[in-house]
Amino acid sequence: MRVAITGGFGFLGWHTACRLRALVQTEPVRLGRSEFTDPDLLVAAMADVDAVIHIAGVNRSETDEAVEQGNVEIAETLGRALRRLGRPVDVVFANSVQAELDNAYGRGKARAAALLGEDVRACGGRFADLLLPNLFGEHGRPGYNSFVATFAHEVVAGRTPTVTGDRAIPLLHAQDAAAALIEALGTDVRKVVEAESIGIGDVLALLQEFHALYAEHGAIPKISTPMRRNLFNTYRAAAFPDMWPVFPQVHADDRGNLFETVRAHGGPGMAFMSTTLPGQKRGEHYHLHKVERFFVVKGEAEIQLRRLLHNDVATFRLSGDRPSFVDMPTLWVHNIRNVGASELVTMFWADQLLDHANPDQFSESIAQEGLA
Repeated sequence: MRVAITGGFGFLGWHTACRLRALVQTEPVRLGRSEFTDPDLLVAAMADVDAVIHIAGVNRSETDEAVEQGNVEIAETLGRALRRLGRPVDVVFANSVQAELDNAYGRGKARAAALLGEDVRACGGRFADLLLPNLFGEHGRPGYNSFVATFAHEVVAGRTPTVTGDRAIPLLHAQDAAAALIEALGTDVRKVVEAESIGIGDVLALLQEFHALYAEHGAIPKISTPMRRNLFNTYRAAAFPDMWPVFPQVHADDRGNLFETVRAHGGPGMAFMSTTLPGQKRGEHYHLHKVERFFVVKGEAEIQLRRLLHNDVATFRLSGDRPSFVDMPTLWVHNIRNVGASELVTMFWADQLLDHANPDQFSESIAQEGLA
């Protein structure tokens, strides 16, 4: 199936594109602002697609009217393009639970769903209308995508954000939202996507708990539930790459050296070792949820990381002469290479026990061309 994603370069669009790449081996057509300002370009970009996941929208603007009308106009532009294609194309709409509320954003989303659904069905396609709650996840924009992103960046910077109007809010990780959107492809349904409710103050307290344990020595906090793990990965994304590498305290005497490699405060985990010959490398993959640590014990190593669907590469040089580690952020391709003249000894730790049926490991090379 050939899938297009409107808003494909935004927060949820990126997460959805990553998930399609990982689990469906589909390279989606990512549509951005340029396609929506040129109707001919939009039609051409969708010429070969079988389905569209419609995520593009207006969250904020100078006026309520601009928010409401902006969402309607985007849906109308997409609907006209679908009619011009003149064939059935299935559409999944990343709507909002606010579509059931009487506010500018909600009214705009509700009207967008009604208009887009008419256009899709008129062309013989199926229309799935998914009402999503508040989203959070790795690489959300602080002050824009989610209060969780704002809190994470403030906590990483050592500041304490203010909580006003503390209350429980349904929160859904962006990868879970992406999973729901992908699962809805080819269906004709309207449904609310369920989420876990958590207090705003509780989110801040968890991020502060993570920071207190993780920032100085890299201790792994309790991540025994999906919410804790997802909030921890969101926090880690905000902290990367500035806090790396981490150099633990080394206790040396006439017997040799002793140092702590992992201190975990709850949840599953497994450790394993590898030796790597000069010039050889390991890795060349990424994870959707796994927390993973590379600890160089002996030898000379270079660790490279690239955010999925991006080009920029972060590089760290680690040496067993000063034992150190880097934790791999989720949705970043990574590898480790022996750049020394002797054997490289590396300890790895992951928060997941190896599950051959669901390994959460997807092969990809650091070296990529033509990515945005």
